[in-house]
Amino acid sequence: MLALEGYYDGENVQTLGKIQAQKNQKLIITILDEFVEEIPKKRSTQTARGMLAKYADSNLREQEKTAWEKAVVEKYGNA
Repeated sequence: MLALEGYYDGENVQTLGKIQAQKNQKLIITILDEFVEEIPKKRSTQTARGMLAKYADSNLREQEKTAWEKAVVEKYGNA
């Protein structure tokens, strides 16, 4: 039998160490009257534009500049 330390984060049980258990292995969970200091969640300061930059294809930038105009012409023709 193995003992692990952990805590409940309000949604899930989080362990403080690596679990060496197999899928469907039974656990015994004991809830103590002690608390861990809550660690604030890190907020991302990155913008959506910054997160998506890694997917940008510089070879397609010229085509992107006129994409809306081309789509309108394809749908409605030259008016």
